[in-house]
Amino acid sequence: MKSLTLVFLFLFMVGLVGFTVINSRDNEEKLPVLVNEFVPVTVKENTVNTSAVEYVNYGVMKASWYGPRFHGKKTANGEIYDQTAFTAAHKSLSFGTLLKLTNPWNGKSVVVRINDRGPYIPGRQLDLSKAAATELGIIYNGVSRINVEEITPGNINNPVVLVN
Repeated sequence: MKSLTLVFLFLFMVGLVGFTVINSRDNEEKLPVLVNEFVPVTVKENTVNTSAVEYVNYGVMKASWYGPRFHGKKTANGEIYDQTAFTAAHKSLSFGTLLKLTNPWNGKSVVVRINDRGPYIPGRQLDLSKAAATELGIIYNGVSRINVEEITPGNINNPVVLVN
């Protein structure tokens, strides 16, 4: 146990000090250079957007959930429905759209991906997977009003998003 503690302490200290070896030309001696300078950057408030994503507010939508009867069957985009994944159905949003959903009654939020069409009950705009409904706390009520925001890539190059 002592040797493991010493190894951890040694690795921790090496990580704190850090060094870089500069390659030399013509067989000159390699010199380690300590990296011990840190130059803080001061940024005024609200001048730089540090977020890699932006949110587009869609307002409030009436949402319900679906699960057991459809679990394992194909969704409208061709993938197999998994009630334990954070997905949702919408009548017109593009497949793959990411939505941040917030329950205004308890403040709980979840991010879902549109992979299906629906709901087909008048007055409802979203059908959530069982997992998303559980996370938002609407599983027992079955239907609830939810705040909806679309998540879009900000000013970044080649965004890659893996969800579910």
